[in-house]
Amino acid sequence: MSLRLGIFGGTFDPIHLGHLILAELARYLLRLDQVLFVPARIPPHKGSTPTDAERRIRMTRLGTEGNPHFAVSDIELRREGPSYTVDTLRALRDQKPDTEHYLLMGADSARDLESWKDHQVLLEDSTVVVMARPGVDAMDLPPSLGGRTTVLSTPQFDISSSQIRGLVREGGPIRYLVTDSVEGFIRSEGLYRS
Repeated sequence: MSLRLGIFGGTFDPIHLGHLILAELARYLLRLDQVLFVPARIPPHKGSTPTDAERRIRMTRLGTEGNPHFAVSDIELRREGPSYTVDTLRALRDQKPDTEHYLLMGADSARDLESWKDHQVLLEDSTVVVMARPGVDAMDLPPSLGGRTTVLSTPQFDISSSQIRGLVREGGPIRYLVTDSVEGFIRSEGLYRS
């Protein structure tokens, strides 16, 4: 029997409860054995990140600790250059060829999927799973993706990493937006202050 693996990539700057809730819902609804969080070294569609990769992966590990179905991979941090999802998928397939891959993404990312490197390979080699995002209709995907994605009915959380960074910069509260351990890390490292 093959492993059913959810792959959840992102900058996770910082990882927040919206990420965690959606990952857990996807795990449950798709009967995934594990959800693998993959922080990007250099996100090709976003450019640089406010926080270095090492701190982002530490926050991701802190945020996911305690859930036996969650794991964190540094596969993209070990590669030079931009973090292309297709390269990550190939590397994961090489490690465990009999794994079923479910690529988890928000509707905002899915809407731009045609601009991703080798996006057709992603559609052929994995099940692309689209989750709702505020302001983006998960059903409003490019026609070329029609019938090649799975759209999950998930709640929409109006939480974003940029919103959290802004709150920290302004001295506002982030409790209940991130886990206590992630909040503690942000405070102890002095992240997002300026």
